[in-house]
Amino acid sequence: MSLRPGQGGDRPDTSAPAGPEPASLAGEGSRGGRAPEPPALQRPRYGSIVDDERLSAEEMDERRRQNMAYEYLCHLEEAKRWMEVCLVEELPPTTELEEGLRNGVYLAKLAKFFAPKMVSEKKIYDVEQTRYKKSGLHFRHTDNTVQWLRAMESIGLPKIFYPETTDVYDRKNIPRMIYCIHALSLYLFKLGIAPQIQDLLGKVDFTEEEISNMRKELEKYGIQMPSFSKIGGILANELSVDEAALHAAVIAINEAIEKGIAEQTIKTLRNPNAVLTLVDDSLAQEYQKELWEAKKRKEENARLKNNCISEEERDAYEELLTQAEIQGNINKVNRLAAVDHINAAVQEGDPENTLLALKRPEAQLPAVYPFAAVMYQNELFNLQKQNAMNYLAHEELLIAVEMLSAVALLNQALESNDLVSVQNQLRSPTIGFNNLDESYVERYTNALLTIKLEALSQGQDNLSWNEIQNCIDMVNIQIQEENDRIVAVGHINEAIDEGNPLKTLDTLLLPTAKIKNVDPDYAQHYQDVLYHAKTQKLMDSESVSKVLWLDEIQHAVNEANMDKDKAKQWITLVIDVNQCLEKEKPSDILSLLKPSMPNTNDIIPECADRYYNALAKAKEHKSKSVSAEGSWLKLFLQDKYEYYYNFDSKEISWVTPESYLPKESWLMAKEIEDIIEEVTTDYVREKMWSASDDLLLRLQATSAGSLLRKEYEARKSYLYEQEKHVVKIQAFWKGYKQRKAYSCRRQMFIDNTNSIVKIQSWFRMVTTRRNYLSRLQYFRDHKNEIVKIQSLLRANKARDDYKTLVGSENPPLTVIRKFVHLLDQSNLDFQEELEVARLREEVVTKIRGNQQLEKDLNLMDIKIGLLVKNRITLEDVISHRTKLNKKKGGEMQILTNTDNQGIKSLSKERRKTLETYQQLFYLLQTNPLYLAKLIFQMPQNKSTKFMDTVIFTLYNYASNQREEYLLLKLFKTALEEEIKSKVDQVQDIVTGNPTVIKMVVSFNRGARGQNTLRQLLAPVVKEILDDKSLTINTNPVEVYKAWVNQLETQTGEASKLPYDVTTEQALTYPEVKNKLEASIENLRRVTDKVLNSIISSLDLLPYGLRYIAKVLKNSIREKFPDATEDELLKIVGNLLYYRYMNPAIVAPDGFDIIDMTAGGQINPDQRRNLGSVAKVLQHAASNKLFEGENEHLSSMNNYLSETYHEFRKYFKEACNVPEPEEKFNMDKYTDVVTVSKPVIYISIEEIISTHSLLLEHQDAIAPEKQDLLNELLESLGEVPSVESFLGEGAVDPNDPNKANTLNQLAKTEISLYLTSKYDLGDGEAIDGQSLMIKTKKLIIDVIRNQPGNTLTEILETPATTQQETDHAKDMVSRAIIDSQAPEEMKHSQSMVEDAQLPLEQKKRKIQRNLRTLEQTGHVSSKNKYQDILNEIAKDIRNQRLHRKLRKAELAKLQQTLKALNEKAAFYEEQINYYDTYIKTCVDNLKRRNARRSIKLDGKGEPKGAKRSKPVRYTAAKLHEKGVLLGIDDLQTNQFKNVTFDIVSTEDVGIFDVRSKFLGVDMEKVQLNIQDLLQMQYEGVAVMKMFDKVKVNVNLLIYLLNKKFYGK
Repeated sequence: MSLRPGQGGDRPDTSAPAGPEPASLAGEGSRGGRAPEPPALQRPRYGSIVDDERLSAEEMDERRRQNMAYEYLCHLEEAKRWMEVCLVEELPPTTELEEGLRNGVYLAKLAKFFAPKMVSEKKIYDVEQTRYKKSGLHFRHTDNTVQWLRAMESIGLPKIFYPETTDVYDRKNIPRMIYCIHALSLYLFKLGIAPQIQDLLGKVDFTEEEISNMRKELEKYGIQMPSFSKIGGILANELSVDEAALHAAVIAINEAIEKGIAEQTIKTLRNPNAVLTLVDDSLAQEYQKELWEAKKRKEENARLKNNCISEEERDAYEELLTQAEIQGNINKVNRLAAVDHINAAVQEGDPENTLLALKRPEAQLPAVYPFAAVMYQNELFNLQKQNAMNYLAHEELLIAVEMLSAVALLNQALESNDLVSVQNQLRSPTIGFNNLDESYVERYTNALLTIKLEALSQGQDNLSWNEIQNCIDMVNIQIQEENDRIVAVGHINEAIDEGNPLKTLDTLLLPTAKIKNVDPDYAQHYQDVLYHAKTQKLMDSESVSKVLWLDEIQHAVNEANMDKDKAKQWITLVIDVNQCLEKEKPSDILSLLKPSMPNTNDIIPECADRYYNALAKAKEHKSKSVSAEGSWLKLFLQDKYEYYYNFDSKEISWVTPESYLPKESWLMAKEIEDIIEEVTTDYVREKMWSASDDLLLRLQATSAGSLLRKEYEARKSYLYEQEKHVVKIQAFWKGYKQRKAYSCRRQMFIDNTNSIVKIQSWFRMVTTRRNYLSRLQYFRDHKNEIVKIQSLLRANKARDDYKTLVGSENPPLTVIRKFVHLLDQSNLDFQEELEVARLREEVVTKIRGNQQLEKDLNLMDIKIGLLVKNRITLEDVISHRTKLNKKKGGEMQILTNTDNQGIKSLSKERRKTLETYQQLFYLLQTNPLYLAKLIFQMPQNKSTKFMDTVIFTLYNYASNQREEYLLLKLFKTALEEEIKSKVDQVQDIVTGNPTVIKMVVSFNRGARGQNTLRQLLAPVVKEILDDKSLTINTNPVEVYKAWVNQLETQTGEASKLPYDVTTEQALTYPEVKNKLEASIENLRRVTDKVLNSIISSLDLLPYGLRYIAKVLKNSIREKFPDATEDELLKIVGNLLYYRYMNPAIVAPDGFDIIDMTAGGQINPDQRRNLGSVAKVLQHAASNKLFEGENEHLSSMNNYLSETYHEFRKYFKEACNVPEPEEKFNMDKYTDVVTVSKPVIYISIEEIISTHSLLLEHQDAIAPEKQDLLNELLESLGEVPSVESFLGEGAVDPNDPNKANTLNQLAKTEISLYLTSKYDLGDGEAIDGQSLMIKTKKLIIDVIRNQPGNTLTEILETPATTQQETDHAKDMVSRAIIDSQAPEEMKHSQSMVEDAQLPLEQKKRKIQRNLRTLEQTGHVSSKNKYQDILNEIAKDIRNQRLHRKLRKAELAKLQQTLKALNEKAAFYEEQINYYDTYIKTCVDNLKRRNARRSIKLDGKGEPKGAKRSKPVRYTAAKLHEKGVLLGIDDLQTNQFKNVTFDIVSTEDVGIFDVRSKFLGVDMEKVQLNIQDLLQMQYEGVAVMKMFDKVKVNVNLLIYLLNKKFYGK
């Protein structure tokens, strides 16, 4: 293949912008923006079938096939060049391209280019094509083609262009694949992903052979060649763009461009149907100019091109700009404008503005980084100043920004100390560093890190490009110097080997070697030292290198220089010493020796004379044998180097001089050194054994000191080796001396024995007495401190013992014995237990009494309401009043005085039955599953009543911890059962009315939980009620009507505003909006107060309610594991807020949240305020926003969301409570160890009712025949009547009021002491736990009186007589205390008998029980029965906790009783109020005035009340005033014939209205001013009188006030 000169030879300009392009209608014509065309387009060799010569049909067909082959080759070349630009990789030649694409590798790489997330390099099979080049195609190569097809599908290329996999792999239709590549290029260009493909038709030449071969290949395919020129149109049709609208928009743009009016052109460009982006109105003139020039160029090209293309293949847009070309020119103009903006920003000098300008997409620049804004500004400003035009073109900016961004990333990597990233950035071609050798990247990195740290320390954030380049150059210089130094080292080693000192000196002086301190005068010595060093290195077998390196050479030079200095020092010493000896000046010897000796400590001042004498003697001896001598002195350095010095000429030499004649009469350096050392050594050895410490240190500091020290140590070692002999000699001598002194001293003592004895006794007495008195006085002086210390020690001991008891896993028996007395029951314990039982009974009785009074009072409310409405007679009310008074007096007394002493108050024959009932209720109380099933077997109306009466009674309204624990277990079991069986969806809990949830809420809002609600809400609710100015009304219609009422009331004129409006209409009035906004603001403020009160009072929330919330959440999560946390917390919120708190906020008077006087009530405004707050909190708790009909409150939605998050945390924390077992310290054996038996207070009627229900649902509750419940029900038999329950004689059969008597007796409450059917008894089979309890009591009795470290030791050791006596006394004391205890708190008979056993018999019984318990696995003899001791320790700890909880329960019961008494007092006040009310009714009845006002205060009517004169109006007058709006079936002109007489009655606020027509009385109605005011409050603007007269309520009130009250 060959390219024509000047035509199409250049690769496409990849730097040209390729922004996002919308779809285009055009095909080939859309390839604008390529390299400039030549002046004239030459016709290709096979570019046309038009010729001057006439051709035959066969020749024309041949020419057509040749043209087709040529065009296809051009399209192949276009695809090849485009793919090379995308892949940055060279593809096979055009004629081999089809075969080269079959393996799909290049196609997969192309897919990686435009869809990198879909295709990675690892997914491409045979990416290097090694397998293909070696063995040809493999079936796995098809995977590459499949990845290409999937990638095109991922970006949305229409599938109409896709080839089949076999078209590529089997070469069935390669043109189809090339056609798809062309379509892909156009599509990617429009997406801004790839550059535009070139149009090379007629611009490339192929040989005749190449075209013929391609024609033959095409004929093999036997397919129709796809139309490449129509790709644009097909692509446009396939994409989701309105073709007609886009076509019209593009045509309009071309027409506007042709007209040349910029304003019109910009309007057409703004047309959304044109799908153009980044159009800027301020660039209208530039768009016009650029588009006009592009259009002219395209028209010229079309005229040249149409000569070689047939008519049917021509595109409709050959002479028009396509949408893609228009977009490309817009991008070009935008780019130029963006470049101008960047230059201006750079000149302004603001880094932030410069960064924003560089980020603009129109600039089409690489990514920039905000942290390097200052660097961009500074570097671009410098570049701008260097430019002659003071302006940076786009190409310059592109290169500069790309480079600066790379520098910024490099700086960032340096700051983070990321070495790998730094090296990668340095290798990046975009950064453009010079002289960068990749093999030294690591060194560049380390150097840059050092420079970066220095720059940061000086306050410089980023390194500039120049600084980084300088660093690279510096490292390169260092590397070059190192290389030069290596070469110099080689030259030095060669010179050393040659042995030429001068050459060695020259190499040492080479600048590149950088050897320091080289003295040319000592070349020979350098050669000798270096040669010796190299010889030593060659002899070293461990040395890897056999040449001297730079540091070794420098070391040798330094060593040679040191030899020179030493030589000078020794020569000076030799000359000075010899001259001193010759001049005979002994006083100078020390001053000469000290400076010259290597170790100055070797010269000892005390030896000065010795030094001189020894030296003089040696010199004298040496001088005797000398006949002739010269002037040369010779020294040996390091015993291997010779040094020569001429005393007369001062000449030196490192080799033997030619005229060498030594000065033999002088002492040489070695001789002087040896003499000095010998003298010093002799002196040290002489003084070593007798020297002082200071002298010894000085002697040791000499050179010979270490050697002499060794001799000294050797002598000492010898003496130590002969230590026995030395000791014997010393002992003998010392013994002799000591014996002699002892004999003398002993003889003196013998001579003075009496005197010595007196002295000793006196001294001992004085010493002892002085010590005693001193100690005694010390104790007296510190008496208080001693007492405190003793107390502290005892307390610490007791504390340690208690910690051992509480914290130790196995507390010892000795510790348990100290605290076992805590298990004793004192009189105070009995009294507190009795007080708790009494208060519990009183609380339960009071609760039941108050509940009954509340029901009766509610019924009285209803009856009085019916009386007011004339639905019942006054006699019915009075009758109910009489019953109520009986309840208040007589029956209450009966309830109070009922003998509720349990089974003792019944006849003997009924005792057995009642005991069975006690066992039955114990079983129901402790096994919650029975009652849970029973609740769901009953209808809901019956189950509710059953819960309110029997269930709460059975648990004594949770009056103590045991019963609260059991009640919670019932709630938990029932709730889990209900969720399991009845809840199908999560929201059923919220939308339905679950029985258990209702029961839990009812209980916690009852007498036991009422105080909690009061503490939680009372302060904030009272604050809301007390705020008289607070008005919250969020209903726009009500606000509107209230506003209209206010206007009419104030003016007395009918308002022209409509009465009935919708919410939207009401909100159109500014006054309504203002009032609504004020209400919303008040609502938000007040809601915040209530919310804060709730959130901050989490600890006040009843534990039972929180625990049930936790159970509810866990049960829902278990059944619906997919439920989100938000859904679960909304359900918790529905329980805690909506069901528990919300009603109390809305109606605080109904839940005793606030104190209300008899007859008092909350007014409607207050009720509405509370309701609004409750509504907002309800929405917030359920995360429900105001929408739909509450859209006018949408401004509070943000507040609702914030409040919900507060509630969410509150609900989540509320569920964070311990289990009841941990909270109440309860387990299944608690009842066995409690002092008093559980008791309930229940009426006979409730016992019978429960029995009946159990029998009715027996099969569902206890389906197993062996169930204990079935056994108890079988023992009880049929359900008894009240009479049979009480037994014969309870009711007189002849009593005429027998039914009423039985009814009263049915309500009689009795106390049941609940017991298990299987209590302990003598001779019965005892389970392990019960036996454990009995054994523990016996062990406690034993360890009180018999000490021992372990239980085994105590049981095996016989008791003494004294221990038996003490034990008997303890048991008598216990029997006395037990006799004083209440009956229900006494120990069982079996335990009393065990207590009376003697100590030894108790121990034998303990041993038998322990053996039994060991067989059952409760204890083990291997650990000496520590398990049972641990249980006793646990009982001691629990006893303390039980006493503490009992005190708390006493306080709680007293508080509850106080609240119940207050509520009972309120009910009594209410009864008195009703008495007054009914008395007034009776008085009015006696006056026979049915319409007379009922005075609630009982004071009768006021004095001086007069009947007002009637007021008469015609209907026309009232219509004129606006009071009358219309009369049904009567024309307005007839209103003058109708008159109304309004008469005030004797009852205040009551008016009679009579109507007349033409003077004839028609009808009469009665108006109540209170009813009218109520209608006004409710927003009723119009009412009817006489069922046909419509009147304005507001104006009617105004008229009545004006005429009758003077208002």
